[in-house]
Amino acid sequence: MTGGRGALSGLLSHLLSGLRVIDLSRNLPGPFCTRMLADLGAEIIKVEPPEGDPTRPLGPLFDALNHGKECRRIDFRQRVDLQQLRGWLADADVMLDSFRPGTLQAMGLDFDSLKRIHPKLVMVSITGYGQCGPWAQRAGHDLNFMAMSGALDQSRAPTGEMALSNVQWGDLAGGSAMAAIAILAAVFDANKRGQGRHIDVSMAHGVHAHLLLPKATASLLTPLLGHRPGAGEDLLNGGLPCYNLYATADRRQLAVGALEFKFWQAACAVFERPDWIERHWQRGQLAGSPDCAALRAEVAALVAAQPLAYWAARFEPVDACVTPVLTLEEAQAHPLFADGSHAQPWAAVQSFPVPPEPLAP
Repeated sequence: MTGGRGALSGLLSHLLSGLRVIDLSRNLPGPFCTRMLADLGAEIIKVEPPEGDPTRPLGPLFDALNHGKECRRIDFRQRVDLQQLRGWLADADVMLDSFRPGTLQAMGLDFDSLKRIHPKLVMVSITGYGQCGPWAQRAGHDLNFMAMSGALDQSRAPTGEMALSNVQWGDLAGGSAMAAIAILAAVFDANKRGQGRHIDVSMAHGVHAHLLLPKATASLLTPLLGHRPGAGEDLLNGGLPCYNLYATADRRQLAVGALEFKFWQAACAVFERPDWIERHWQRGQLAGSPDCAALRAEVAALVAAQPLAYWAARFEPVDACVTPVLTLEEAQAHPLFADGSHAQPWAAVQSFPVPPEPLAP
């Protein structure tokens, strides 16, 4: 196998050939969704207002979200421009939007109107809080969706401080990814039934759906702790010494993810502390317990005695799920991403060459 992840992911670039998407969305969630579809071979027509997408002044961001798309502009307030848009939709498979509920209907672009033009058209709307309900007309951004969904409260340090993430999980996980799945599922269904549908993707609800682990572990740990697990008390937010972040002597961080007992054994060997091996959750140690806190302090003291480079070198040849916490620049320069695949949304997905069909005799 040669060529790296970038070359392999390139084999995905024709999977959606023939799919035409009219993208009316702006900013981040919708454009990143259609960026992913474009990289899979879909034809994306990005329709902007006369002043352009709000991300255009942020050149690198606009390029990252919209390369590979055909950009057109119309005035959504002009009847003749809306009629031109209807013409584009007549031979499209999908229309994606990020307007507030009711806006499309006011422009005559609601599903009931458009399905008369194109019965198989799939409409997907990305909204903040859904098409209906008391919050339907409220404005919001990633921070608000994270806050209202409960996800932001789960992003606390063990000491309780809340982090303002520079990765927009509400927009991307709750919006872009959910919308991409909705589009592909709805197109698949439309091709079977001959009828399209309108799907709403609420970013607040989408990111809330990702809180699988906190919901499940809370039900397990609450009876044991006597209260719902808080910051630093849950399985994966700092309650376990084997799954934690530890500061090094040079004020960097070491990520210890030795969740399984076999990895913890390997980590303890590197730490040269065989006495820690049995103090593991799979050996009965309760997350958030006093023994967890004591062991976490012992590990922290040991890690803090050496710089990050020391621990990175020690753990490099060991399969223990222990890694340095890299800066963005360090990650981009790391051999893991050295082929440039970090710039591709589908770098996480590989497609291996399909053997050619045998020639007919």
